[in-house]
Amino acid sequence: MTEERVVLLGEDGTPIGSELKRLVHTTDTPLHLAFSCHVLNAAGQVLVSRRALGKLTWPGVWTNSFCGHPQPGEAMEDAVVRRAHDELGLSVRQVRVELPGFRYRATDASGVVENEVCPVYLAVTDEEPHPNPDEVMDARWAEAGALGSALRAAPWAFSPWFVSQAAEVPLYT
Repeated sequence: MTEERVVLLGEDGTPIGSELKRLVHTTDTPLHLAFSCHVLNAAGQVLVSRRALGKLTWPGVWTNSFCGHPQPGEAMEDAVVRRAHDELGLSVRQVRVELPGFRYRATDASGVVENEVCPVYLAVTDEEPHPNPDEVMDARWAEAGALGSALRAAPWAFSPWFVSQAAEVPLYT
């Protein structure tokens, strides 16, 4: 793939162009399109991942299974499948949107801002993760209810988008 781009959005969520991913995430990040995915196994456990220490934002922080950005013209479900493979070496199926209108803005300790319209997906896998070390430093299966309790008790230990998403996804109640 050529260098990754992100889809830039107007305040109403309408695409207004694209930009190189490496140029977008700054202290003044424009609104752009992304997605988050929460992966389940046959036992109903959810996969959580710890972001690699080399990540620009929230390095080393535990978060949902994986996130990403659809490329201009790429279907969102195709982007989810692509990133599951790229980040975790997983094939996923039964990809479905859980929170189609999720949007958030958060500032990392370094001052870099995330500013995304970020639909939240659920997916299923029968595989064990094989994380890409540039993206993920650790991944674990967890019971969804126990993870929900941890997210409510210690939100500072997780990415802000994961905390916000979990508050809206029934899986974590």
